[in-house]
Amino acid sequence: MRITVSIPERPDAWIAGLRRELPQADIEAWQPGAAPADHAVVWAPSQQFIDEQPALRGIFNIGAGVDALLKLRVPASTRIVRLDDAGMSVQMAEYVCHALIRHFRELDGYQADAGEGRWSFRKPRLRRDFPVGIMGLGVLGQRVAKAVAQFEFPVNGWSRSPKQIEGIRCFAGEAGLDEFLAASRVLVCLLPLTPDTRHILRRETLSKLLPGGYVINVARGGHLAEDELIPLLDEGRLAGATLDVFEVEPLPPEHPFWRHPKITVTPHASARTLRDESIAQIVAKIRAVEAGTDFDALPGVVDANRGY
Repeated sequence: MRITVSIPERPDAWIAGLRRELPQADIEAWQPGAAPADHAVVWAPSQQFIDEQPALRGIFNIGAGVDALLKLRVPASTRIVRLDDAGMSVQMAEYVCHALIRHFRELDGYQADAGEGRWSFRKPRLRRDFPVGIMGLGVLGQRVAKAVAQFEFPVNGWSRSPKQIEGIRCFAGEAGLDEFLAASRVLVCLLPLTPDTRHILRRETLSKLLPGGYVINVARGGHLAEDELIPLLDEGRLAGATLDVFEVEPLPPEHPFWRHPKITVTPHASARTLRDESIAQIVAKIRAVEAGTDFDALPGVVDANRGY
């Protein structure tokens, strides 16, 4: 079995880990003109890589987002497999809960007052007035929804197809989107990026949130119509936003998001790929396939038509 690795940062560490787990396999970093491989472990590979590896059975992506891969011309016979957790869901839950509580408890305001030497008081807010809407109820979305519920916030969830999750008020499809938005004050985006979800966070949808809405985007920058956010903040229609992902990354120094007082920016740090956990998951899937399991029976196999 031959495995080729196309990862831009620290590929040697990934190769070493894969070799430890699969000592019988021939595992090498991809170079132009390399011999055909059976499987690939990748992050944002080039079209040249895809073109030179037409016999790949599986492409294992080292993240949950596969929008970059789906932009490439991948043979129909090659399966794309994404990570379905590998330590990311708990990180995402931490990040979202931190951003939510920081806003709800007005901790930015207390910090600003402390910087001026002021001992201030703010009337406590009620959790029932801050229902949290989770867009996307996959592995990450469900983990985040359950974590938020532990802090006794009302939690709504929206997904493409109907879901039933204990303790979560679930909405589905286009028919349920407006009702979901109108029932939510804090909106958390955890959707896959597809043609249908690009710029789903725009004036039209964000204006349907409860007054004083707050946006947390930890999915993909392409979900947010960036030029429509600041006017909503300046008009007071939205109270603020925490953004971890952007159309262009790194976020350019001149971008107005850096300087807006109601926007918190983080550098795509909400859930980092944990290498050892990811390698263990990828290896388990490769072993299953080599033992005769059908690719389509694996968790994380991407449906190109749906985009995730």
